[in-house]
Amino acid sequence: MRSLVLGGRGFIGAHLVDALLGQGHAVRCFDRPNVVDLGGNHSSHPRFELFEGDFTSEADISGALQDCDVCYHLVSTTLPKSSNADPVFDVESNLVGTIRMLTLALEAGVKKVIFVSSGGTVYGEPTQVPIPETHATDPVCSYGIAKLAIEKYLALFHHLHGLDYTVLRLANPFGEGQRTHASQGAIAVFLGKVLRDEPIEIWGDGSVVRDYIHVADVVQALLAALEPSTQEHVFNIGSGRGHSLNEVLDTIEKITGRVAIRKYLPGRGFDVPLSVLNIDRAKNVLGWAPAVGFEEGVERFVKWMQDGQGSRVV
Repeated sequence: MRSLVLGGRGFIGAHLVDALLGQGHAVRCFDRPNVVDLGGNHSSHPRFELFEGDFTSEADISGALQDCDVCYHLVSTTLPKSSNADPVFDVESNLVGTIRMLTLALEAGVKKVIFVSSGGTVYGEPTQVPIPETHATDPVCSYGIAKLAIEKYLALFHHLHGLDYTVLRLANPFGEGQRTHASQGAIAVFLGKVLRDEPIEIWGDGSVVRDYIHVADVVQALLAALEPSTQEHVFNIGSGRGHSLNEVLDTIEKITGRVAIRKYLPGRGFDVPLSVLNIDRAKNVLGWAPAVGFEEGVERFVKWMQDGQGSRVV
């Protein structure tokens, strides 16, 4: 089976490409030109192909989809905190780009699309925690609205054309290979600043709670999603537990033996105070469950950084 990984040079994508190759699949990676690969030793693998192009280009995406059985969609052109500044760009690049990709996937004979959605934004302000997939979806940022709209179009293409799909609503992924100079990913950003003795800006009092999941567990969920769908198509993928920003920093301090220089700032209106996902459906239907505990995951990440393996991405 040949799998296309849109965004295969990214944090999750690079880990996924390695895992798919390890399972014996042929893998085609699609990403923008000049993007630094965030990990993996697959560039010379005989079953690996690299396609470079623009996600919004019909010709580029059409070429990448040819002869592929499965398409993993990990591409996003926006971030939650910046998406509200230009929702038109968000819709044109992410939503319209995905609808175009789905149309081309049908023409290419792709059997299944696996989409990485956002468990942290599609639900909005939770009325129950942990949050089940049946919870109301009321995003408070354009990023979440676009993710949710893509989910709906996947369901529509399944209904109209029989295109199989699985949506994984991810919690907050972290781990080896994640950029520590990026604009998202609290654990990675905090860890990088602690190791560089830089002050850490915390929006609010540090009590905001999020569900953090190690990238190895995310990849296992993505592999589980390769199976043909049954009655369920949408799954929360998280740890099922929450940790506050202060707890994240406490854990980093404990593992690194360094002191975090904390600078507390006024809270942001779009930051939901508490977000933890209910992962029972993924356990029961996909047979998946997280295997890497929070502290173990942070330890792995710290070791990766301290061993010098993160020198390209810090």
